[in-house]
Amino acid sequence: MTYPFLKGHGTQNDFVLLPDHDGSVHGALDPTRVRALCDRRAGIGGDGVLRVIRTASLPELAHLAEHAEWCMDYRNADGSVSEMCGNGIRVFARHLLEEGLVDPAAPIPVATRDGVKTIEVAGSQLRVAMGRPQVLGETAVSVGHLTWAARHVDVGNPHAVAFVDSLDPSGPVGRLLEPPVHDPAVYPLGVNVEFVLRRGDRHVAMRVHERGSGETRSCGTGACAVAVAAAVADGRVAGEEVTYRVDLPGGTLTITWAADDEVFMTGPAEIVARGETAL
Repeated sequence: MTYPFLKGHGTQNDFVLLPDHDGSVHGALDPTRVRALCDRRAGIGGDGVLRVIRTASLPELAHLAEHAEWCMDYRNADGSVSEMCGNGIRVFARHLLEEGLVDPAAPIPVATRDGVKTIEVAGSQLRVAMGRPQVLGETAVSVGHLTWAARHVDVGNPHAVAFVDSLDPSGPVGRLLEPPVHDPAVYPLGVNVEFVLRRGDRHVAMRVHERGSGETRSCGTGACAVAVAAAVADGRVAGEEVTYRVDLPGGTLTITWAADDEVFMTGPAEIVARGETAL
């Protein structure tokens, strides 16, 4: 049996999209199928899979159907389930817009395992209300024999944010072929690890190792966690609005931490291909 797919990316964080509006094509979305689709040599290739399904058709999130018609059922490249994906939800919204499934003049609510997120068209880009972050304690991450202090930030999924002196893949952080070592007591389900370099006033660059996917070209929730950690380190006070430019290997995202503590992410999203597969 063949079934349709699309390919899209947000700042080169790339995804396979599976239109499955009533949940009849992919059932429980078996991890083996996800791994096959994301395989960059034998499959289509991607950092994850976004199933496009009506919220009412996904039993575990059907209680959100009154708030959002559409649901982003997201899986990492290894087949594991993730709560949220910041770049992915922009790509998801771009697909809904291009297919005429939502009104471009109105806010677009999308259900996720981290609740309902709202997306708005912002010129050629998309702006996502990502929710209120949890700024948690200090922890540490290690690569090889080197260890850095890290800030634990939860933005719907867990992040460890470490500030470093260089992001050069031939330097101390390295190529991140293996997950950085973290404290399993702090992150029992794994963690996304961001290494951050300051470039100027409210301007940072980052690299990221995403749990279940490895090092990726971009991570939307990671960029939010990085901006929050930078703002905390810079002395942000409650009720202050701050905006950071976050440079990633695949592009740039703009992150605003608003006065009411809501975090907003603005960035591009593109659908680049479509077809059918039997994977």
